Amino acid sequence: MADINSRIARRVRELRSAADMSLEALAGRCAVSRSMLSLIERGETSPTAVVLEKIATGLGCTLASLFDDASAPPNPVSTTRDRVAWKDPQSGYLRRNISPANFPSPIRIVEVDFPAGAKVAYESGARATGVAQQIWVRTGAIEVTVGKITHKLEKDDCLAMQLDAPVTFRNRTRRKARYLVVLAS
Repeated sequence: MADINSRIARRVRELRSAADMSLEALAGRCAVSRSMLSLIERGETSPTAVVLEKIATGLGCTLASLFDDASAPPNPVSTTRDRVAWKDPQSGYLRRNISPANFPSPIRIVEVDFPAGAKVAYESGARATGVAQQIWVRTGAIEVTVGKITHKLEKDDCLAMQLDAPVTFRNRTRRKARYLVVLAS
């Protein structure tokens, strides 16, 4: 996992620099302390999905973009060996970006393995730019709460939503769930 943490560190630094933002400015925009941001940018900590979502919102990008390898040449094909898995240290969920890295497309695909009993609550809500998201459950069952509305999804169900409210994912079952997330911005 050191490779993915180094990639995340590099991406956060690159995106912050491209936005001409200081650590203090980003901390103010995303409600993550300057010291935590510094640790993340140096690759000295493994941030949780919730912290990464706050950073992505502060940078005006999607969570998926924090896992990109910006040094990879643009390629319209993504292969299994191109994909690096990342495990959330808090919930244990495992995510892989499926979409080709650095290919200019408004669509992103992410695969998630969500452990039994896991819960992840993203509090960020609305973004400066509109992001549409669809969640397609491939195995198991999950609950997705968007704002105050909870959707119970089972195998082969698909939920369409806008990333404009806090979102909570929960697996109340005793089995792992797997789902695909498709983002469009």
